[in-house]
Amino acid sequence: MLKNWLKEENIDAAFINSTENVFYLTNFHTDPHERLMGLFVFPEAEPFVVVPGMEARQVKDAGWDNEVIGYSDHENPWDFIAEAIQARKITGKKVAFENEVVTYGRSQAFLNIFDSPHVVNVEDKLNEMRLVKDEGEIAIMRRAAEMADYGVEVGVSALQEGITEMEVLAKIEYELKKKGIREMSFSTMVLFGEKAGDPHGNPGDRKLKAGDLVLFDLGVVLEGYTSDITRTVAYKSVSDKQKEIYNTVLKAELASLEASKPGNRIGDLDQVARDIITDAGYGDYFPHRIGHGLGINVHEFPSMSHLNDGILKVGMTYTIEPGIYVPEIGGVRIEDDVLITKDGHTTLTNYPKELQIIE
Repeated sequence: MLKNWLKEENIDAAFINSTENVFYLTNFHTDPHERLMGLFVFPEAEPFVVVPGMEARQVKDAGWDNEVIGYSDHENPWDFIAEAIQARKITGKKVAFENEVVTYGRSQAFLNIFDSPHVVNVEDKLNEMRLVKDEGEIAIMRRAAEMADYGVEVGVSALQEGITEMEVLAKIEYELKKKGIREMSFSTMVLFGEKAGDPHGNPGDRKLKAGDLVLFDLGVVLEGYTSDITRTVAYKSVSDKQKEIYNTVLKAELASLEASKPGNRIGDLDQVARDIITDAGYGDYFPHRIGHGLGINVHEFPSMSHLNDGILKVGMTYTIEPGIYVPEIGGVRIEDDVLITKDGHTTLTNYPKELQIIE
């Protein structure tokens, strides 16, 4: 698909540098740290991957059947790259790389291989390719979502008077690691009471007490794909104000899910939830978009904001996560991972959303 696009656009060479896009196109996933890793694709010639030599075998093990160029730490990989491109007799009048990812130094090293080429951005095409998931990707994401559900279940079960946010967080991640999860999608959030009023708060030594709202936000990485769930529960008791906030967020989330159908405008999912929250008097306390694309990255294309005129397509996966955050009182966010189907949508995350008061 990418090679066909290169042909259509008369692009002679593309340099793919991000770990996520390299994984998407090769099935090889690694964090090369400061070392160069890249995929080089051409409309007709054989593509090749360049990686630190100690990882060259892993590329083949991942199923990559084309050339792999490994290099040692004392070698300049761009010497090998230039040689491989010249051997393929690539003219390089028009080339592409990821504008938002490739560093200035690497872009210049790539461009210096050619004679004053015209440069275009390959990122938009890659985002388009990754937008709709196939059955294999969806199967992995379902399992990743099940692990996220389990993480919330562990966290809720751990709640007891006097336990700290970090102690609950540790229990969640320990139990997930026992299930084989090596990596979380992002820093796990467990926030008690007034701290849940910060949408991106940092867990610490705050101790749980009766009357607290407890916000869990977590996800896992499984076979290169991510999940992301948020649930909010009450501990021991809930005030009328807290209940009103919770029910408003739940109503907004359900309305946004109801609008999740193929052919609908992406921005309308944000707007329908925002209208409900605003009409309830909490518009100023909903500071973020309704959600984000989900896949190899926990935050990927598209942005699910009210400004997005894109159209929902079967196979798209994203989050729906309205929230209300009131200083001193706390916050409520309810988030699900959503898959667009031909009949509408399904949620990949399924931990209960009705208000729970944990005794």
